[in-house]
Amino acid sequence: MNIENSREYYGKVLTGSADLKTDACCTAEAPPPEILAAMRNVHEEVRARYYGCGLVTPQAIQGCHILDLGSGSGQDAYILAQLVGEHGSVTGIDTTPEQLAVANEHLEWHRERFGYARSNVRFLEGDIEKLGDLGLPAGHFDVIVSNCVINLVADKQAVFAAAHRLLKEGGEIYFSDVYADRRVPEALRTDPVLHGECLGGALYWGDFIAQAKAAGFADPRLVTSRPLGIGDKEVAAKLDGINFYSATYRLFKLADLEMQCEDYGQAVRYKGTVPGQERVFELDGHHNIEAGRMFPICGNSWKMLADTRFAGHFEFFGDFAHHYGVFPDCGVAVPFGAGEGSVPDSPAACC
Repeated sequence: MNIENSREYYGKVLTGSADLKTDACCTAEAPPPEILAAMRNVHEEVRARYYGCGLVTPQAIQGCHILDLGSGSGQDAYILAQLVGEHGSVTGIDTTPEQLAVANEHLEWHRERFGYARSNVRFLEGDIEKLGDLGLPAGHFDVIVSNCVINLVADKQAVFAAAHRLLKEGGEIYFSDVYADRRVPEALRTDPVLHGECLGGALYWGDFIAQAKAAGFADPRLVTSRPLGIGDKEVAAKLDGINFYSATYRLFKLADLEMQCEDYGQAVRYKGTVPGQERVFELDGHHNIEAGRMFPICGNSWKMLADTRFAGHFEFFGDFAHHYGVFPDCGVAVPFGAGEGSVPDSPAACC
């Protein structure tokens, strides 16, 4: 049901973001200035059919090769195309012909708008559960993004496993999606409206963590989260008792990450050189690293900085010679921030 319902809902039922019944497929975060500037260079027809739930624009991606899973009408792809620059590339994958038609129609318009000699964007029709069928090269992509799409597929484990294969060592998945605080009952998972609104297929957060680790992403990091509001009374009644969250995670492909944060007495000092985050570098929701200050860090966080594209932006102190146990304040409680246990009365505004 999943892929057929996705094509029907996003190709025919929805004609624009105003048709949504909840704020699950909306982005409520205020974009930073550089993202707002890039958004202004995206064609209005592309923006009108945007159904993302977060900002999937990781730092320091100049020159990177990016894969966008469920690229839709292309808004994220065209924003990322500006951030990676003319020597980077963005490949979008989507299964809905109507969305792909909008994305492809404006390829040349965006190339001219960006001032590029040739387009650095391409869109492919395909099922993200079957990425192996598309002939994409293994170990090629620096970053894989996805915006409120993985919840729509049935075999989420297949998506995470394929993404791990397609990433370079040191690369990452940086994606936004919808999660639940408990497992969604089968009857709700197969409801066409709930599925299309990104709620029926939402993963219980504990199952997501298990699936990510099984695919090879040993230490998933939560970047941002917010509770979702459901403005439609009929939809809210069906889901009574289940709390939903929009969350952005980053999953690094690093072979020797440990299953939890271990303390080796290490620290880093940020040089303040990542564009857009000159004062504070945000690794995740618990690691906001201020420029110039010594910042104690666990072994996994060390590797996420030292063995990735971020290495040149930091000084590193210490090694792995001595182990001091689990890093302070690490744990396995519900990861989401303020608001768990309650859902807002009204949906958040979309940007």
